[in-house]
Amino acid sequence: MFETLYTCQRVLARHRASPYAESRARYLVHCSELGYPRTTLQKIAWVLEVISHSMNLCKPGQVTHQEIEFAVDHRVRINGSKRNEGSRSSRRLFIHIATAWLRFTGNLDEPHALQKPFAHYIDDYARFMSDQRGLSPVTIKNYCEEIANFLAIVWRPDISLRAITIKDVDAYLAYQGKHGWSRASLHELASALRVFFRYAEGQGWANGVAAGIEAPRIYAQEGLPLGPTWEDVQKIIASFSGNNASDIRNRAIVLLLAIYGLRRGEVARLCLDDLDWVGEILHVSRPKQRCAQQYPLIPLVGDAILRYLKESRPRCSHRELFLTREAPVRPLQAGGISSIVRARLKAIGIQLPRRGSHCLRHACARHLLDAGFTLKEIGDHLGHRSATATRVYAKVDLNSLRDVAELELGGLL
Repeated sequence: MFETLYTCQRVLARHRASPYAESRARYLVHCSELGYPRTTLQKIAWVLEVISHSMNLCKPGQVTHQEIEFAVDHRVRINGSKRNEGSRSSRRLFIHIATAWLRFTGNLDEPHALQKPFAHYIDDYARFMSDQRGLSPVTIKNYCEEIANFLAIVWRPDISLRAITIKDVDAYLAYQGKHGWSRASLHELASALRVFFRYAEGQGWANGVAAGIEAPRIYAQEGLPLGPTWEDVQKIIASFSGNNASDIRNRAIVLLLAIYGLRRGEVARLCLDDLDWVGEILHVSRPKQRCAQQYPLIPLVGDAILRYLKESRPRCSHRELFLTREAPVRPLQAGGISSIVRARLKAIGIQLPRRGSHCLRHACARHLLDAGFTLKEIGDHLGHRSATATRVYAKVDLNSLRDVAELELGGLL
């Protein structure tokens, strides 16, 4: 690995002769596979070469964080220079790289993180939701996080799950309500806690809580799915017309969100194997339906993805389609996709109550409704499990409502 970073024989010989050369080289290969640029790899190699003279990996046991800090503070000064090597930012850099290296090699002594309160109950409930109820991994993760947050608030060293009362639940719901949670969010939270305690009572862990949990009432289809108009969607797509790597990637992402109406998580989970270039088919994993759905890969989207693969996607071992631009290169997360849309809506001045990536899914549904597609066809395109989820879009068919409003109803009265 050193041969690919340095051409000067003197520098190359120094890195080879310094302690733990094989271990340092393996870590540099690992960083290279994560997409670190050459300049960053050279900096990491330099730090590890310096710190290797102050570390002792042959002693019994693993290296503690205190020993890393001591080694950094007493590191060898290359060529006797102290310029910029004593600054706090330089010290943090040395500690960060040394810690990452030792963690990679398995030589870092890391104290085990404290277990979350009632973690074994939550783990058991997660298995129940997966095996018995068949919920998607994302839904299970969200439910477990809500339950864990509640239990962390009410937990005390001397408390058991059986000691939690309905007053604790009510106080937690009231607290969240005073801190900006909407009625819909409180309703979801109360439902998650109710189902958990119902399961806990069935297992004998708790008693008398589930039946008393009340949530704000939510009326059927009371909310309207708000998204940009199709003209605004076209403006968003056109705004990613630049030739820089980020715009090339983000254009492909936005096209998938707007034309196919994909959820952000579905876009984040797309892999290279999901693209059938011969058959011109896009395979989309639907966690809620526990199946994969096939779409025709239309030329506009296919060309955008192909350009991203050729010009913008970093070379790495990841199979996920969309990756981050900054090292270490890793799969783009669902939250990052929402951030892309949110930032662009703000940049071009489109005002919406909710500016995450899901607004493009709503825009897709409204566009299909305006084009005359039935709710069944729209639901199939969006991957809805039932017509109820699609029915709400009938309330936002503004063109049809205007036509009704313009009718001459005088003769009917």
